[in-house]
Amino acid sequence: MLVLTRRLNQSIQIGDDIVVTVLEVRGDQVRIGIDAPRTTRIHRAEILQQIGQENAEAARSAPSDVDAVLGLLPKPEPHA
Repeated sequence: MLVLTRRLNQSIQIGDDIVVTVLEVRGDQVRIGIDAPRTTRIHRAEILQQIGQENAEAARSAPSDVDAVLGLLPKPEPHA
């Protein structure tokens, strides 16, 4: 891991097109701004981890869970 020290309004450049700027420092919190192309996905790490855990739990769904959900769906009408 690269560790850098930056002060208020100082930036770091990542690659050719991403700039991270320190916008505010208040107590133990730091606000940063990220200037990146719209195609660059940017997420908070804890949210990404939560999504990964939820996806893993969904993948482990027991067949009885699926059967229970299917039982809630309306039955198809018989064709005449």
